[in-house]
Amino acid sequence: MPRLPAGRSLGRMVFHRILLGIDALVALVFAWFFLEGLGDGTVSSFNGLLWFGTLATLAVVLGGGIALGRRGRIAAANALLLVLALPAVGFVLFFMLLLVGSGGRWQ
Repeated sequence: MPRLPAGRSLGRMVFHRILLGIDALVALVFAWFFLEGLGDGTVSSFNGLLWFGTLATLAVVLGGGIALGRRGRIAAANALLLVLALPAVGFVLFFMLLLVGSGGRWQ
C-alpha cells in the first residue's frame, strides 16, 4: 500500500474517490442526454443556454473537486463534490423506494 502524505487519511481519500465516481456518473448521464438532444433536435437555441449552464456547472464541480484533491485539500474537495453527489444519491434512493415500495402497482 502506498504511503499517504502527511495530513491525508485513507478514509477521506476513499470517500473522495467515491464522491468523484458518483459525480462523474452524473456528468456522463447529463452528457448523454445532451448528445441525444442534439441528435433529435430537442437541444436548440431556445434551451441551449440552460444546457450550457448545466454542463458548465458539472465541469466546475468535477474539475474543482479534482483540483482541490490534488492539492491536498481533501475536505474542501469532498464538500464541493457533495454538492452534486447528495442530490444524485437522494434521487436514486427515491426511485428505488418507488420501485420497491409500490409492489408493482402503478395506478
